[in-house]
Amino acid sequence: MTKLQRKLPEKLHLRKGFIHVYTGNGKGKTSSALGLCLRAVGRGLNCIFIQFCKERETGERLVSVPNLKFVKVKDPKRGLELAKKSFKDYDIVVLDELNLAVHKNLVDIKEVLNLLKEKPETVEVVITGRYAKKEIVEVADYVVYFQMLKHPFYKGITARKGIEW
Repeated sequence: MTKLQRKLPEKLHLRKGFIHVYTGNGKGKTSSALGLCLRAVGRGLNCIFIQFCKERETGERLVSVPNLKFVKVKDPKRGLELAKKSFKDYDIVVLDELNLAVHKNLVDIKEVLNLLKEKPETVEVVITGRYAKKEIVEVADYVVYFQMLKHPFYKGITARKGIEW
C-alpha cells in the first residue's frame, strides 16, 4: 500500500471545539481554512466547508477528499440552516465568506451569533471573509487578520485559475 492509498486514521474526537475568524484584506483566508480541514481529515475528523458568496467554481470543490464535504449555497439563510444541522454530523464546520454575507446584509448578524451560541462544545467552527463584524470577533477564540502587503493585482494581473480560484 502506497502513502496515497493509506486508509484514514481512526476517528478522533475533539474534547473542546473553538471558533476561528479569518478576516482582513489579504489573500489566504479560505486557503487557511482548507489547510486546517486537511490536517483534521488526516487525523480522522469530519469536515464540511460551506461556501457563501462564491460566484466562481473554485478549484477546491473539484477535489475529492475523504471526510471533507464542500457545499456552495446560493441562499445564505439556508447556509446557516445547513451549518446548524451540520453540528451533529461534523467535527469542523467552515463558513467560508460568511463575514462577507453579513457585511452585504444577506444574513443578519444576530442569526450568526445565535448559531455560534448553539454550537456544540465539541465542534470547531471557522468563519472566513473580509469585514468581520466586531460582535463576531468578540465571540471568537482565534482571530487572524490577513493584510495584503503586495499582490500582482496591483500590477493589473487578474486572479488566476488554480492559484486564486
